[in-house]
Amino acid sequence: MSMVQDKVIVVTGAGRGIGRGFAMLMAAHGAKVVVNDFGGSVSGEGEDKSPAQEVVEEITGAGGEAVANTDSVSDPKGAARIVETALDSFGRVDGVVNNAGILRDGIFHKMSDEDWHAVIDVHLHGSYYISRAAAPHFRKQSSGCFVHMTSTSGLVGNVGQANYSAAKLGIMGLSKSIALDMARYRVRSNCISPFAWSRMIGSIPTNSPEAEARVEKLKQMTPEKIAPMAVYLCSHKADEDNVSGQIFGVRNNEIFLFSQPRPLRAVQRNEGWTPEAIGEQAIPAFKSHMYPLEVSADVFSWDPV
Repeated sequence: MSMVQDKVIVVTGAGRGIGRGFAMLMAAHGAKVVVNDFGGSVSGEGEDKSPAQEVVEEITGAGGEAVANTDSVSDPKGAARIVETALDSFGRVDGVVNNAGILRDGIFHKMSDEDWHAVIDVHLHGSYYISRAAAPHFRKQSSGCFVHMTSTSGLVGNVGQANYSAAKLGIMGLSKSIALDMARYRVRSNCISPFAWSRMIGSIPTNSPEAEARVEKLKQMTPEKIAPMAVYLCSHKADEDNVSGQIFGVRNNEIFLFSQPRPLRAVQRNEGWTPEAIGEQAIPAFKSHMYPLEVSADVFSWDPV
């Protein structure tokens, strides 16, 4: 049996890049796929129905089963229609891959409210809307899985991406909450932090030799490298393994399991704390355990393998 044989999987943002890779490999492993893509630009502007339909034609041309949907995940009614497309076309829904996203980068003190809300709406609200629409069906059938896209921009940090970073770290919390709340119904939820060249990564400014070198390295990492992890997380095998509440990274041929926030060190004072005592005792005790102000490139400083 193929990894996701006969499962009905919704993939958002599946018209291009990483999402397209997800949809194609899901279908190759026997899934029936709802290919959702609004067809907007990297910044979320415009609309184009052709990318989703082109992926569907590729899948069906190869003997797979797929249908297109072009609703926006940032609209709760649109998100509900995406799930309804799976039900109307295939009679059920077994998995949701929350991949749709946009970028509107800018330094924090210059970020507009519009750019803040637009990115949060697609990434965080969109992941919630789709997941919430699918949850009653998963609960009723006592099975289902969510795969959410997070990012080291949120998990580690990045410059000029306050909106994106906040959304992606919020998605981590959303995924963990879903995993905890729906475990009793045998529903799983996990995150992937992908490293891959895509339209969104292609919008990174290359205004220095270091930035240009970094982008050239990123170009080695194709979206297809991310897809096997998503297929596994939606698979019968992941059900058996009961993999839930985890954060995985995929970087070319490397797979990472990310840590999750836990206390590093504690200090205690019987008489309680004053601001002065915190400065004199607590902070010096914590100092060696504090995280430096790093960005993703500092943590993942070696070339992709």
